[in-house]
Amino acid sequence: MTILDGKKVSNDIKEEIAVDVQSMIANGEKVPHLAAILVGTDGASMTYVNAKVKACEKIGFHSTLIDLPEETTEEVLLEKINELNTNDDIDGFIVQLPLPKHIDEQKVLMAIDPDKDVDGFHPTNVGRMALDLPTFLPATPFGIMELLERYNVETSGKNVVVMGRSHIVGRPMSILMSQKRKAGDATVTVVHSRTKNLAEITREADIIVAAIGISEYLTGDMVKDGVVVIDVGITRVPDDTKKAGYRLAGDVDFASVSPKASFITPVPGGVGPMTIAMLLKNTLLARERHNK
Repeated sequence: MTILDGKKVSNDIKEEIAVDVQSMIANGEKVPHLAAILVGTDGASMTYVNAKVKACEKIGFHSTLIDLPEETTEEVLLEKINELNTNDDIDGFIVQLPLPKHIDEQKVLMAIDPDKDVDGFHPTNVGRMALDLPTFLPATPFGIMELLERYNVETSGKNVVVMGRSHIVGRPMSILMSQKRKAGDATVTVVHSRTKNLAEITREADIIVAAIGISEYLTGDMVKDGVVVIDVGITRVPDDTKKAGYRLAGDVDFASVSPKASFITPVPGGVGPMTIAMLLKNTLLARERHNK
């Protein structure tokens, strides 16, 4: 069993990008600039955004954090997005999700300039991805594809089961894994909360991408020997033995699944770090496009 070490691979990617940035600086060129908008004080969102800002600093990107209060109106947020859309110094930006309930997320995502949408959520970029055209891939699926490639996990002709159908992970993964690419050419099945006989389907899978949002849902009796398991979930599970009072768990019951797996991602340290690395990679791509 091989651990797919997202922490190590993400650090490798950051080091590769840092070399590119040093080359830009040596040539007197503009370095990439990533901006992030954070609305409210959601703990997980604040952690993610701060990690993104630190990652930018580490590799030499410029970064801007726009921190808005919870009561910010949709109109004000859209004005901020427009400012970033028209600011030539900003190569790419993200609006951290989830947003407060009084703001229409879809309206906000639609307002982002597709050429600066480094999260890859705008319908234009989703459409380009579906048509296998050059675009910003959603950071989490992009990170999973990169992990599979760098560990030389064989995907061609394999039976892949994607658990979950979200716009952020499930649907993009199903599209990417079925395309003609290095980590692709697979036969993909998408399962979700309405799927009947789900365990029968997962037991036939060569590769499982678990993004269903239920902690430790996928158990050892639901997989076959030699399966490749990508765990996208992360949930705080109460645990009195931990100083923080909780532990982080994925959508996969690691203890029962890992003995049967050929490759598996840990939680934490698997898919999570890759998401940030690929966001940086998308920002580098945005900067290259804007400088053409």
